[in-house]
Amino acid sequence: MELTAGLVCCRLNFRWPGSHIEEPLLLESVDAGFSPGTVSLVTGDTGSGKSTLLHLLAGLLRPTAGEVWADGLPVSRWPSRHRDPWRQQVGIVFQHLALIPHLTVAENLLLPMIPKRIAWSRMQKEILLQLADADLSTLADTPTSTLSGGQRQRLAIARALVARPRFILADEPTAFQDDYHTAQIRTRLRQSAREGAVVVVCSHDPRLRSSDEIDRQYHLSSKTLTENSAIRESP
Repeated sequence: MELTAGLVCCRLNFRWPGSHIEEPLLLESVDAGFSPGTVSLVTGDTGSGKSTLLHLLAGLLRPTAGEVWADGLPVSRWPSRHRDPWRQQVGIVFQHLALIPHLTVAENLLLPMIPKRIAWSRMQKEILLQLADADLSTLADTPTSTLSGGQRQRLAIARALVARPRFILADEPTAFQDDYHTAQIRTRLRQSAREGAVVVVCSHDPRLRSSDEIDRQYHLSSKTLTENSAIRESP
């Protein structure tokens, strides 16, 4: 698949490291391209490999075969010393959130910006903006461990967005949200795409499948990825 900008999977295979060669692949011959300025939705049954695909796109796992390219660069081939700095361009919402519970809400948002050496004034501005967008402004100094499940999820999304990454990968980002906050999250992801980000969301949520904010939908089944439809042209 030819795509010089964005994320591309080229004949991607994956089985867990340490598995016997005769064990079945979890992903097989996955070809897909995710363009800047678009929001792509990946659906699939539980255990179909959606989270694994996101982790491969994020450089957190290495493919067993095939490649992941980012903006024309073969990032899945790179050694850790090159791949780790590239991951600073990736904002990821983990299904299990992976927040630091003993830090405050604001401190969790600060963490992704520290490696980028962003000016303190800009850090403060971005943190305040994300807190407002996530309806967490009054909880900035609250320990993350005391938040509800929905609040923690919105914090995880804010953490993924706060440093304005080039690639945004979100695993079930609306699982604990009511309709109001789900609509907010869709709008925030769409705005990130308008600003030029590549946005890939994995979800079972039917509220996302029917959303106008989604440009392309894919379904992961039988180890491979199939595009359902091109919903609308890229902005």
